Amino acid sequence: MSEDSKSLAFRECRTGTEDVRISTHDISSDPATRGDWHQSLAEAIRDPNTLVSELALPEELREPARRAAQAFPVMVPRSYLNRMRRADPHDPLLLQVLPLHSELETTPGFVDDAVDDAAAREAPGLLRKYAGRALMIATSACAVHCRYCFRRHYPYGNEPRRLDEWEPAFRTIAADESLREIILSGGDPLMLTDSRLGILISRLAEIQHLKRIRIHSRLPIVLPDRVTPTLIDVLRNSRLTPLMVVHANHPDELHGECAVALRLLVRSGITTLNQSVLLRNINDSVDVLTQLSERLIDLGVMPYYLHQLDQVTGTSHFEVAVDRGRELIAALRRRLPGYAVPQYVREVSGEPHKMPLI
Repeated sequence: MSEDSKSLAFRECRTGTEDVRISTHDISSDPATRGDWHQSLAEAIRDPNTLVSELALPEELREPARRAAQAFPVMVPRSYLNRMRRADPHDPLLLQVLPLHSELETTPGFVDDAVDDAAAREAPGLLRKYAGRALMIATSACAVHCRYCFRRHYPYGNEPRRLDEWEPAFRTIAADESLREIILSGGDPLMLTDSRLGILISRLAEIQHLKRIRIHSRLPIVLPDRVTPTLIDVLRNSRLTPLMVVHANHPDELHGECAVALRLLVRSGITTLNQSVLLRNINDSVDVLTQLSERLIDLGVMPYYLHQLDQVTGTSHFEVAVDRGRELIAALRRRLPGYAVPQYVREVSGEPHKMPLI
């Protein structure tokens, strides 16, 4: 274990309502302590029948879930499942992962590529939308299949898998000296092994005009044992400044192992931000959004964005009206300090930045 990793041992921290003594054992790969993230991934639920049965959900959900999962499969890590309420079909974490018949309905204005990723593709696996930064589709894999996913229809089969297949993207990045930051997305870039992620970051670090590496990941929330000393070393030992953008939508997600993982990222010195999606019947409440922001701040994570839902085929049942979103942000500003209020934004194809909605 490196000295940097050892420095994480035995730190006292308060995680909201919980006092946690953080030891390096909390993020060990030793199955006798915290468990290996690969094993946790292997144990994830991939069958809608299992999801319905294990949570004792109403039987009438079983067949619609089976049909919807044929178009977009189920994937739910057990750590995330364990934070859900049994026998409650309205649980806000369950609603993010349970396939519903609504996904099969056609809604005007909802399309497969709502954010126009195809038009932004400059090289295999490389998307460029905004000045100074570009995004790499590091992998097609995720640890959880969020039913509102804006890339649920993305043609991942056209993107690189082997390191040599990334060379056109590296050449494109190297040729554009205006680029300062690379965003690793997907899929979820933390589905890459530490060694593969390290190779990718090292290759990017060879491009001298790059200064920062940003990782967008849901894994610290849904598969928190992915946050290991080795991962932290990979991120900290590059000359590129690392930033981690996690994705939590509800305060019930931010407990137990997840709280420990987020604290470890923050205490390691990695700037950690959160982005959420405004989702009907999940977080479209001022009380829920207030609790979410306060919980994040207590863990040292900064609320960053609250996204208006991207209008992707199969997701219309999650949509919240923009006017309602504006009301929620106005209410948050009355309740919270400014640093705890996320920016309410929408991605609009062709615009040079995320568009503020208030």
